[in-house]
Amino acid sequence: MRTAELLLVTAACVAALAGCELAPGYRPPTITVPANYKEVGPWTEAQPGDALPRGAWWTAFQDPVLGDLERQVETSNPTLAACLAAYDEARAFAAEAASAQAPTITALDSNTYNRQSDNRPLRSRNQPDFYWTNTFGAQTDYELDFWGRVRDLVRAGRAKAQATAADLETARLGLQVELANDYVNLRGLDAQARLLETTVAAYQRAYDLTWTRHGGGVSSGLDEDRAQGQLSSAKAQVSEIAARRALYEHAIASLVGKPAPSFAIAPATTPTVIPVVPAGVPSTLIERRPDIAAAERRAYAANREIGVARAALFPTISLGGEGGFQNTGGQGLLIAPNSFWTLGPQVALTLFDGGLRRARLAASRAAFDVAGAGYRATVLTAFQQVEDQLALANHLAQEARDEADTVRADQATTRLSLVRYREGATNYLDVVTAQTTELQAEQTALALETRRQQASINLVEALGGGWTRADLPTLAVAAHPDIPAARALSSR
Repeated sequence: MRTAELLLVTAACVAALAGCELAPGYRPPTITVPANYKEVGPWTEAQPGDALPRGAWWTAFQDPVLGDLERQVETSNPTLAACLAAYDEARAFAAEAASAQAPTITALDSNTYNRQSDNRPLRSRNQPDFYWTNTFGAQTDYELDFWGRVRDLVRAGRAKAQATAADLETARLGLQVELANDYVNLRGLDAQARLLETTVAAYQRAYDLTWTRHGGGVSSGLDEDRAQGQLSSAKAQVSEIAARRALYEHAIASLVGKPAPSFAIAPATTPTVIPVVPAGVPSTLIERRPDIAAAERRAYAANREIGVARAALFPTISLGGEGGFQNTGGQGLLIAPNSFWTLGPQVALTLFDGGLRRARLAASRAAFDVAGAGYRATVLTAFQQVEDQLALANHLAQEARDEADTVRADQATTRLSLVRYREGATNYLDVVTAQTTELQAEQTALALETRRQQASINLVEALGGGWTRADLPTLAVAAHPDIPAARALSSR
């Protein structure tokens, strides 16, 4: 009856204190969210959030080579593989914390042959010198989580694992964007190379003209030298473009997990596609950026760790038990007379630690403040990045239109100067000046197309790449860390 009463009292205490919570109430750090983006325009119109690019966002650029390279990043990039392994590790730590919610049960089996000292204290005369001891049983230990310490550890562990999952998505998006930027730079250089090939051919014809006119005594050797210098300068730029292209090709090789010496991308001058990226409204950005989600989850974990630190100020109460069978080598080990057991609660309370627990509590509160400030900084940076790319996307579009008008005017100037030179109405310096100005304008126009593509790519990154907070794993499989992270993420 006493045993039953003890168990009933213990159960009542557990029921009464099971809901005890020492962590402070949690609310995500607050930050003022503007109603609209101020830099939206024709190339970044605001649309509902469900119209945002999701999944393979790079398909909007309509380049199959880029699409194939992006898929290789997903499967072969070593940095992404390391982030995936870090997520696996975080899930395992979350499972380790969750295991404390269940009792620990240990099996015991001992079979020893012993000799006891002749002078052992309290030894009776009829005890043998040598004897066998056979023990078979089990013991258990379970912490009664009165103060919520274990629950807060579990919640903090799962929040940290979710933050690591968001880090994985941030890394994935960053690598995809880095590859896309390198690729459009490479294709931009391909366009520059084609322009220079055309320019070299035009300059060669112009040089041939000056050479003929000089040979006929119509023009001076100065005109021929100017034409030669113009032609050589264009050829030198061809080599510069080839060197820069090689560097981007090598960078892409590393991103897709291939050695640079065995990797190549054939030159091509595909039409430039600059998609209109819907920006949505600022209030949705917090839900769409994985780095913001990671910062918020870490703030939540820091909040729960305050509860863990506060629980250390209270007694640790656990329920332990041990039982089994024991004899001294005779037959019939598993019989009632050989049984033993013990069961009861244990209470441990640190009476003096020199302020250690108070210091840990203060540190946990400071850590929460750090995490909250980090969250707010991440959100502010996100808004800045979106506004930056919105401004670039819209202003570069207007600049590209104006530069296109400049190119047409400079081309007309070059044609007219060549006609006037053939007719002897001007010297070759006017031709050189017109050609140089035209080439610079055409190169600027091509560079603007590349920058516009990059602004669209970077805007997709600033908006989260179509990711949403709902994509965070629930970690329902946290107690089974043997399940690969890729499977856990694909099942969310």
